[in-house]
Amino acid sequence: MNGANLTIKALQAFDLLLKIIQWSIILRALLSWFPISKENIFFKILYQITEPILSPIRKLLESTSLGRDSMMDFSPIIAVLILWIISALL
Repeated sequence: MNGANLTIKALQAFDLLLKIIQWSIILRALLSWFPISKENIFFKILYQITEPILSPIRKLLESTSLGRDSMMDFSPIIAVLILWIISALL
C-alpha cells in the first residue's frame, strides 16, 4: 500500500470516529430526557465516550454568562458543531 492510499484510509477512519462520537453525543443528550439509571452499562459506556469531549466545553461555558446562568447544558450542541466542522474540513 502506498503512502497516498494509507493517508486516505487514515482520514476515512478518523472521519468515521468523528461520526461515532457525534452520534454518541446526540444519543446522550436525548437519553438525558428519560429516567435511565446512571448505573446502566450502556449509559456508562456512552458517558465514557462523550465526557472527555463535553467536560472541557462545559467548563468554558461556565465561565461565560451563557453557561453560568443557564439551566440548559449547551455543551452537546457546541461539541457536535465543532465535530461537524472538523469533519467538513477533512
